[in-house]
Amino acid sequence: MNKIIVILGPTAVGKTKMSVELAKKLNGEIINADSTQVFKELDIATAKITEEEKENIVHHLFDIKDITSSYTVYDYQKDCRKCIDDIISRGKTPI
Repeated sequence: MNKIIVILGPTAVGKTKMSVELAKKLNGEIINADSTQVFKELDIATAKITEEEKENIVHHLFDIKDITSSYTVYDYQKDCRKCIDDIISRGKTPI
């Protein structure tokens, strides 16, 4: 059985740091679930993770759309499922 780790909670409680630490310990990759962080132009307003904070952990679904693009929940579900399948196929843990 494949496992997917989900981290959720309110803003500014350390979800990003926890996800990176888990990814390091569990051979994982992180999939963004923040609806605004998919957009390239919203770095400051969304407290998007920096390259330094990523600590060489692969992150998915960040900065994938222009702010003028449409991106629905359906689009996110399709993209997220592809990421999950890809991560698992490489023997890693989706977070």
